[in-house]
Amino acid sequence: MQEFWNNRYKQPDMVYGAKPNEFFRAQLASLKPGALLLAAEGEGRNAVYAAHLGWKVTAFDYSAAGKAKALQLATQEKVTIDYQVKEVKEFEAAPESFDAVALIYAHFPPTLLEAFHQKTVAWLKPGGTLLLEAFHPRQLEYASGGPRDPAMLYSADRLSTDFNGLDIQLLEEEEIYLSEGAFHQGPGFVSRLVATKK
Repeated sequence: MQEFWNNRYKQPDMVYGAKPNEFFRAQLASLKPGALLLAAEGEGRNAVYAAHLGWKVTAFDYSAAGKAKALQLATQEKVTIDYQVKEVKEFEAAPESFDAVALIYAHFPPTLLEAFHQKTVAWLKPGGTLLLEAFHPRQLEYASGGPRDPAMLYSADRLSTDFNGLDIQLLEEEEIYLSEGAFHQGPGFVSRLVATKK
């Protein structure tokens, strides 16, 4: 899979667009800038946007090609981000070190998922916010992107279980229209979560 993502991100265009994810952008507007973690950040569109707003951004992905494009975008936009090339099982952070964690289409193998979700909760400061938008199992009926393995997709029930230690502010499943570069285009079905650490 690492080779797959490196090949995808080596394309000259921003394959998911240069603008931030709309859900991420809307939710970030209500939060005070602080330390932010973005997992599976790809080409850096969300990281660069958040840095513009004054967030201290840490991001990771296991694609070196994704990092190269993210840093190029950051330079172009005159912001700084800390972008690490790490697999999900390798990335570590200090407990209670982030004011927000954003998982925007951060789909991982099911063997890693529960443990990673627990880590994200540990990394949040008390009062910190988790933001998540990801494909729902019903996305398999659509052609607008996402994993084809249903075990890597997120239902609201799965999210409420994985993040039951947080105070859930929003949890929804809905059809949306995606317009994010070449690979997220058209109708899709997603799950969304906003939750805070008590």
